[in-house]
Formats: sequence, structure tokens, C-alpha cells
Amino acid sequence: MTNDKITVLIVDDHPVVQQGMTMLLEAEADIVISGVVDDGETAVSHVKSTPPDVILMDLNMPGMNGIEATHQIRAISPHTQIIILTSHHQDAMVFPAIKAGALSYLLKSASPSDVVDAIRAAARGEARLHPRIQQRLMNEVAGTRKSPDTLTSRELEVLKLIAQGNDNKSIAATLIVSEKTVKTHVSNILSKLQLTDRTQAAIYALKQGVVPLDD
Repeated sequence: MTNDKITVLIVDDHPVVQQGMTMLLEAEADIVISGVVDDGETAVSHVKSTPPDVILMDLNMPGMNGIEATHQIRAISPHTQIIILTSHHQDAMVFPAIKAGALSYLLKSASPSDVVDAIRAAARGEARLHPRIQQRLMNEVAGTRKSPDTLTSRELEVLKLIAQGNDNKSIAATLIVSEKTVKTHVSNILSKLQLTDRTQAAIYALKQGVVPLDD
């Protein structure tokens, strides 16, 4: 963050959304708009020169779409958190966006206060999901039968921190271990629980009660 203010890049090709988000965020004392762009390619270029803390990312845009832009931006600037803000709630859009690295997924029907809350949460590394999306993600891993008892106590600590939205660097700092050690724990967790990625691990942790839904 810059001077304790959250820098936000708005990525959307609809002028009404651009104007609405700009007016909403300019009214917040702790948020600064770093730019407003209307396609994924321009967003990637912006991040290369001036990485923001948080991005509000549309999905359907001319040229590079939001999913590909999310994937590229996360590779360029891992500490930039991405909130998908779209009208699309189909699985074909939701799951690829989250697997590409989006932290949160909101529908454009979300209230202004929910959007602002999601931005502040993202700056802390915490996810926000539309209730419909959260339920579908939970259903995605509902078939998992492995018990968390198969994990070591340290792996359970790592799993809980993943579910709380922490990246490997933050987990390493919390547990006072190297990032390489954290990567090994994450790999072991996914293998033992028969999961494919961190998103599934986080949802698994919620379903199994490793962390409460409101933790």
C-alpha cells in the first residue's frame, strides 16, 4: 500500500461501470485509484509499470479477457490481488478465473459496500465470494473423502493459513520457516487430500471445519 492507502486499478470496458466505480472509490479516504483501463492487455502493461494493491477485473472485454489478464498479472505481480467483478456466474467462468489467481469473485449486482469491503479485505489477503459462488466452490470439493487427520500438525497450520487467504511468503513469515518449506507443505497437503490447487484446499478447510466460515 502507498502511504497506508490501497491503490486500485479498475479494468472494465463499460463506461458506466468505469464511472460508477470511480465515483464509489473516490469517496473512500483509504483508497486511491491508480488507473482505469478497458482491456486486459492494457491492464497487464499498467501492472508492469505501476503494480496496484488491488484490481477490479471484468471478464468479457475486447482483446485479452479477464481470465488471461489475471493469469499474466499474477505472474508479474504476485502481491497484486485481483477481484473479479462481473455479471457472469457460470461455472465455465468462475472456476477458470479463480484458478488463474483471482482472490475474490463478485457479481456486479453486489452492493457498493460489498465492493469496498472486498477491496479492503483483498488488501489484507482475504477473499470475498458471492454466496452463490461460495456454495458452488464448496460443492466442487464436496466429494473429497480424505480426513484432515491424514495431515501433520504443521500441515494443518499451513492449511488453515491458506484458507485465511495467505500466500506462501506470508505463511513462511507467520510460521518462521522458509518459503521452500511452505511449498513442500502445500504440495504434501494437496497430495494427501487429493486436491488440485490452493482454492480447493481453502474450500476443503472450510467444509471440514479446519477454519470456521467466519474466521
